[in-house]
Amino acid sequence: MSDISLCYTKQGAGPPLLLLHGNGQDGSYFIHQMEYFSSRYTVYAMDTRGHGHSPRGAAPFTIAQFAQDLSDFMNEHDILRAPILGFSDGGNIALTFALAHPGRVSRLILNGANLDPSGVKPQVQIPIVMGYKLASLFAGKSKKAKAHAEMLGLMVNEPHIDPETLESLRVRTLVIVGTRDMIKDSHTLLIAHSLPRSRLEVIVGDHFIAAKNPGPFNRAVEKFLTEGKDLLL
Repeated sequence: MSDISLCYTKQGAGPPLLLLHGNGQDGSYFIHQMEYFSSRYTVYAMDTRGHGHSPRGAAPFTIAQFAQDLSDFMNEHDILRAPILGFSDGGNIALTFALAHPGRVSRLILNGANLDPSGVKPQVQIPIVMGYKLASLFAGKSKKAKAHAEMLGLMVNEPHIDPETLESLRVRTLVIVGTRDMIKDSHTLLIAHSLPRSRLEVIVGDHFIAAKNPGPFNRAVEKFLTEGKDLLL
């Protein structure tokens, strides 16, 4: 059982759809998705532990813990099974959760996810590593620096998902990225090719296509969510 309760925004009616934001963000990142999908789904946009209005708590600040928090959230809200859309670190959380609880995920949307830190392009990752090292130097003297180091540490030290473990995941998955994403193309292809029931969609834009190019993004996600007979089960 989690030591905290996640803050969240809920909108719409119908079967649940869960949205997981990226590092340093909160559920408001998905404002365009909340508006778009709330006519057909009960959309939940959560604030990850230590993000937005969710408390930090005392548990480890790790992707695995965030996946456990998601499980606790679903239990708390009587959500047995649902499609999950995760962006960036939210995608890493969603994938980690799906590997641990495949029966609770009806569809999986991975937007700009990565299996390990090497999947991020060097021009993006190097400044993150430098910022993490600098913040870590002052973490013992400043609560703000400690929190900043902890946040950046997620991108420097995590995740660590073996691509071979993806072969056993039978959940239908949409891997969706921007044409100028911060995730290496080769890494995105590795994820898509390692998941046996996945397909890849590329949308014009950078890493933040859900916010900056929501029209094509939402339509691609909607098409994925509505095709097939087992979607809303």
